[in-house]
Parts: sequence; C-alpha cells; structure tokens
Amino acid sequence: MVGPSGFVVWLTGPPAAGKSTIARRLACAWVGRGLRAEVLDGDEVRAAFGGDLGFSREDRDANVTRVGDAAARLARTGACVAVAMVSPYRAARDAQRSRIARFCEVHCAAPIEVLVRRDPKGLYRRALAGELLNLTGVNDPYEPPLAPEVTVRTDREPPDACAGAILAALEDLRYLALVR
Repeated sequence: MVGPSGFVVWLTGPPAAGKSTIARRLACAWVGRGLRAEVLDGDEVRAAFGGDLGFSREDRDANVTRVGDAAARLARTGACVAVAMVSPYRAARDAQRSRIARFCEVHCAAPIEVLVRRDPKGLYRRALAGELLNLTGVNDPYEPPLAPEVTVRTDREPPDACAGAILAALEDLRYLALVR
C-alpha cells in the first residue's frame, strides 16, 4: 500500500466524458491550496510510454498498471495525483485501489449522444461508421464503477462544478487535510 502522505484521484469514464478537463481543474485547485499537484492523462502517458501497447484487454490493463505505478510513486512523495484515464475494466481499476492507500475513484458519466457531440478527436464518428474498432463504449466494453467515491454527470454540470464535488469528497475523506 502507498503511504499516507499523498493521494490519487482516479477519473474514469468513456472517451470525451471530461476526465482530462476535470483533472486539470483539480490540479489548479490543489496548487491554489499550496499543494503539489500532478496530472497523469491517459492519452499523454500512452503517447510517451505506451508505444508497445495496443488496445487489447491485456494491453489496456498493462497501461492502467503502468499509470497506477506512477501515480502510487507520486502519491508516496506527497503529491496530489489526478489520473484521467478511460481505464475501461473494473478489475484493473480495483487492483489500483487495493494498492494505493488514499484512492478516490471518480466516475465521469454522460450519455453517448453527448459524448458523440463533444468528441474532439472524431473517434465516435469513426467507430459508429465501422472505421475504428475497439472504441470503449461503442464496440468495446466500458465497465462503470460499482461504488465510486464520486460520480459526476458531465452532461449536467460544468467542469468547475464537477471539480468542486470531487474536492468536497476529498475533504470528507480527509485526504486534503493529511497532505503537507
């Protein structure tokens, strides 16, 4: 288990659910409180360190493990870490929860119609046209968390309100009070 100094907020949800935007808002809020903040964005980490991984279940789980390792190390040094990552499989996320002492899972939820409309990369359009295989939530499964600490409905609330709900949960969990 990772020690008590830092913590990890794991934002999960399908592509275009708002995970990265909310993670950046959280990091800004933490820095505003004088805390050390780190954001591990799934797309950025995969681009930098996941060149050997594809999009099979095994490769996706390996990527989650790599990001979890980095997040755990950062939290152990006292960082507040926001992980913004689809991480579609519940078991892989639960494995990270079991090894990180201060772990807050956030489910970023929105209906597919909203995800398709806001999709910045055109992934949904391509998947729905049959041009892209293995898109989470379209032709590959997404397993939502069963008991996340926080669920944010990104189709109903703006990113700042979503970040505020997460910050309130971190206060309730007393994670923010323990970071020095």
